[in-house]
Amino acid sequence: MTGNSPDLLIKNIGVLATPVGNCAAGGDGQSDIQFIENAFITVKDGVITVVGSAENLAHIIPGEKTVVIDAGGKLVTPGLVDSHTHLVFSGWRQKELSLKLKGMKYLEILKMGGGILNTVRNTRKASLDELVANGMKSLDRMLEHGTTTCEAKSGYGLNLEDELKSLMAIKEMDRYHPVDVVPTFMGAHAVPEEYRENKKEYLRLVVEEMIPRVARDKLAEFCDVFCEEGVFDIEESRYILECGRAHGLVPKLHADEITPMGGARLAAEVGALSAEHLIYATDDGIRAMAEAGTIAVLLPGTSFYLGESFARARTMIEAGVPVALATDFNPGSSPTESLQLVMNIACLKYRMTPEEVLTAVTLNAAAAINRASITGTIEVGKLADIVIWDAPDLDFIFYHYGVNLVRTVIKKGRVVVQKQERQEDQNAAFGVPH
Repeated sequence: MTGNSPDLLIKNIGVLATPVGNCAAGGDGQSDIQFIENAFITVKDGVITVVGSAENLAHIIPGEKTVVIDAGGKLVTPGLVDSHTHLVFSGWRQKELSLKLKGMKYLEILKMGGGILNTVRNTRKASLDELVANGMKSLDRMLEHGTTTCEAKSGYGLNLEDELKSLMAIKEMDRYHPVDVVPTFMGAHAVPEEYRENKKEYLRLVVEEMIPRVARDKLAEFCDVFCEEGVFDIEESRYILECGRAHGLVPKLHADEITPMGGARLAAEVGALSAEHLIYATDDGIRAMAEAGTIAVLLPGTSFYLGESFARARTMIEAGVPVALATDFNPGSSPTESLQLVMNIACLKYRMTPEEVLTAVTLNAAAAINRASITGTIEVGKLADIVIWDAPDLDFIFYHYGVNLVRTVIKKGRVVVQKQERQEDQNAAFGVPH
């Protein structure tokens, strides 16, 4: 026992699977996963200190207070990173499902005062405490499914007071919940009903009042815009993002989700860290993103739920665009907190390999929110954000879909989710035949 003994030792890891590095991986690098069999990990003060194979474990001297976890020969990966969510809202929109099933499109529902605007009305009525309570419940679900870091956008307030309230809710959730929550300002999510006939005045409100106040109070790191037909056009989106950048907010962009407006190219032109959705991104836009190093945050759960086309993930990967995957968790177009489900859909519908998907929900997702230097991989010096799966290898979590395969979640070196043993494991322990 020494003063350098680890706080946490994870041993008997069947397979450790992780990307490596501190920046997004594109092209062939997206599938570059390091596999270590019979591995172990040590952690001190929430940070990974050793990653090795079992033959080197004899050199590790646990202290009396070291927590030892036996991974049971299972798969271990980095904690998942959900790089696009609309976490802060009040009021679910289950009644819109029947409209979608009858063929009504997303923008049609929005024009009727539904969609985003319906959520805006409910979010404005909610108190800060109510928004925090709602979000904490969803963060619990995310954590249970292996997500240890997530991005969260405002955008259901659409006035100064309620956008600030939403960002304060994100700040409170980040303070009190184990999941790290990264804030994005998205006052340009839609034009609110009271400005429907005066969009120019709403633009002024966003750039002259909201952005300066958000930046002054340090309530967000990023600025996002819904660049879409009937919402904000290319030049309006450029104007907002450049204003955000002038105030220190890094650009992001909802791009080419419903129509091919040229959002992918705009994202590249303004130096956006990421362009998101990209269902109808053109070849020209994809090339521009590759040249600019813009990360594609793809949201297959949204395509699945809305019955829409799927983004051309393979084209993007082959063009060298780093691809991340996220839930787009929101009450209207992707009401799920499960990044595992998104991983399954991406594998089956995008034709991404398990290795490419793992990179997309760890390293690349972390890079899409400026966190790749501290999380997204299992490497010495990174935060000990780790998932132990009820799976023998990486392929299994894509093959066995529709269930939660997380066994243990570790956040900054602390066990935050520990599932009970399966009944067959308990039976085996007591000698019960099966």
